[in-house]
Amino acid sequence: MNTERGYKINQLLSSQPSGVVLVSSWLREQGYSLDLQKQYRKSKWFDSIGTGALIRHGDQVDYLGGIYALQTQLGLSVHPAAKTALAMQGKAHYLELATKSVQLFGGHQDHVPLWFKKRDWGVNVDYKPTSFLPPDIGMVEVEHKGFKVKVSSPARAVMESLYLAPKSQPLMEVYELLEGLNNLRPTSVQTLLEVCTSIKVKRLFLYLAEKAGHEWLNYLKPDRVDLGSGKRAIVSHGAYVPKYQLTVPKELESVT
Repeated sequence: MNTERGYKINQLLSSQPSGVVLVSSWLREQGYSLDLQKQYRKSKWFDSIGTGALIRHGDQVDYLGGIYALQTQLGLSVHPAAKTALAMQGKAHYLELATKSVQLFGGHQDHVPLWFKKRDWGVNVDYKPTSFLPPDIGMVEVEHKGFKVKVSSPARAVMESLYLAPKSQPLMEVYELLEGLNNLRPTSVQTLLEVCTSIKVKRLFLYLAEKAGHEWLNYLKPDRVDLGSGKRAIVSHGAYVPKYQLTVPKELESVT
């Protein structure tokens, strides 16, 4: 390898953390041609993990290394969400220690590449494209293996869990998760509630927060939140909550 190519590979290795995917199209934008990338693979500097994606030779890359590439190199809003985001921030202590599946959310405009979809990450990846919350509101950075990824803040993660309820997420479990979040920032919660487009999520969030008796609820301004009109049945044959016009599971309503 000549001096220029040696310099470029050293520059690449030093500028990018280990444990992450490098997207071929992004590498081209950084001045690493397809021919150069081919040479790197041939010289065993990098391995291909699918069309358009490379990892360092012999590197152990988990799904978060893939998320890092989606966020920082492709500009996608795909992120660890709902229970996964809560667990990553230590807010879901009772969940299984051995993660068997992860929940990801992203916008309807996000096109997740095939290399990410087809890769065996060692966990079941459950991806939900939705735009009921803006991509840039209520996100935090979490460090993982020397790099950072954006994940949902606890308040946003609970709203994402409520979006999945009750079909893909037991409502009683979401209540237990929200019950432990006694230090949410009212301003952040208020912003999320105001920009959220799901009437179901907003009503359920306020209902569960009230049931949990959180002090931060007293600092919210519900009159600035559009809760829509008409009744919403979360489950059939449940208990009706007049204040929020919700029909919820009887076992949830009976919790005091």
